[in-house]
Amino acid sequence: MNFLGCLLFLLLIASFSTFSNALTDSEVAYIAHRQLLTFEESGKDQSNNNVDPNLKFENSRIKNAYTALQAWKKGIYSDPFNVTATWVGPDVCKYTGIYCAPTLDDPKLNVVAGIDLNHQDIAGYLPQELGLLTDLALFHLNSNRFCGIIPMSFCNMSIMFEFDVSNNRLVGPFPRALLCWKEIKFVDIRFNNFEGCVPPEIFGRPLDALFLNNNRFSCSIPPSLGNSTVSVVTMAYNNFSGCIPHTIGMMPNIEEIMLAGNSLGGCFPSEIGNLRNVTVLDVSGSGFVGSIPPSFAGLKSVEMLDISCNRMTGSVPEEICKLPALKNFTFASNFFNGAAPACKSSKDVVIDDGNNCLAGRPLQKPPKDCDPKVVKPVDCSKDPVHSPPPPAPVHSPPPPVQSPPPPAPVHSPPPPVQSPPPPAPVHSPPPPVHSPPPPAPVHSPPPPVHSPPPPAPVYSPPPPVHSPPPPPVQSPPPPVHSPPPPVVQKPPPKPEQPDVVLPPNLGYQYSSPPPPLFPGY
Repeated sequence: MNFLGCLLFLLLIASFSTFSNALTDSEVAYIAHRQLLTFEESGKDQSNNNVDPNLKFENSRIKNAYTALQAWKKGIYSDPFNVTATWVGPDVCKYTGIYCAPTLDDPKLNVVAGIDLNHQDIAGYLPQELGLLTDLALFHLNSNRFCGIIPMSFCNMSIMFEFDVSNNRLVGPFPRALLCWKEIKFVDIRFNNFEGCVPPEIFGRPLDALFLNNNRFSCSIPPSLGNSTVSVVTMAYNNFSGCIPHTIGMMPNIEEIMLAGNSLGGCFPSEIGNLRNVTVLDVSGSGFVGSIPPSFAGLKSVEMLDISCNRMTGSVPEEICKLPALKNFTFASNFFNGAAPACKSSKDVVIDDGNNCLAGRPLQKPPKDCDPKVVKPVDCSKDPVHSPPPPAPVHSPPPPVQSPPPPAPVHSPPPPVQSPPPPAPVHSPPPPVHSPPPPAPVHSPPPPVHSPPPPAPVYSPPPPVHSPPPPPVQSPPPPVHSPPPPVVQKPPPKPEQPDVVLPPNLGYQYSSPPPPLFPGY
């Protein structure tokens, strides 16, 4: 994929929601506002006290389902296929899109176990009364025009197994109700407008598939990613930042990973090479630098590998182009200046190497764009995030430029003006032995004598040139033998995963079809 292809591809994805949803922004805002007005201040679900007493229900759970579905019907503002016209009367099991089955705790009790309204183009919101559907195991709502948020009352759907609200106009932070579901296997919330951070706890659920792509999620990817049991995870086309966590190499079942189109960066962690069952790896267009790690030769099952539209340099090794299962390898729109002879398209492998700096190859960058002064290759062996840490803490900032360290001791970096006090100081008597060190010295770590700061400033904060140390009369020197606090990064514990209880067979396919995307996904 060349540069123009990358650009057109990103524009296509960015415009998807524009032509797939007919609601205007003002209509979306109006529907979301109506939803919030229906929420009680207490946040609890409304009761079914307003149900017609003349209606006869099979059991109390069916009555609750009636209350929930009638509230939902009131929250629907456009139903072009007239799906909800049948939502009349107490027999909710005959409603279009509603599926009943015997409950798991009582085979003689019939309950609403599934909802399937995929591709109905319905516009409306999700009322909090839907939390009354406590036996719901499947919720399929993709390719509609629902707006607003996912109510916290969804937490009551304790046996939820498959949840798909993709390709709607839903907003807000990551829906926390999803974290209540202990047996959830399939989550698809892509092509919405969710934002903020993805909670680390979601990777502790017993998921098989997690689709988060094409939202507005930000923050970094949680290290708990390594705990996930998913076989497929898509986080593409959001605004994730930072680096890929090293824990990615610990994912036991992963087969497809898509991280394209984010604001990530840094070097690839070598642990990616541990993913021997991965068949699809797409990390294109995410700002990665450095060279291809030799550990990528461990991707023995990969069929589609896309590292295009980054700022990678160096040479493409032969081992990558000869991976046994490889069918499509795209490393276009980088700054590679060399590639092994095997890295050319053949009858078995399609390779795209355009818009690089490869001599003798067609459709490459102009020479001026490949000048080393412009490219500025990054040595990933010195990357403080993706290489073994040196003796000094890798995240410590360099010392202030106004305060060169004294020759000794190494672990006491007071500025020259803060040398031991003279015998008879007038304005700065010696501090009592119990006095804690002043704030400024505590936050001024020692100079990395054995580990100079990395060359790429994006991974190490700049020296505080704007903040000179306080005068000696107000800040006595810190204790001589007080080392800086160590940087502790405790990985989150792996939460216990309960046994999965399969939902009743409702007569339709386990995995709901994804919304229209693009070839290959």
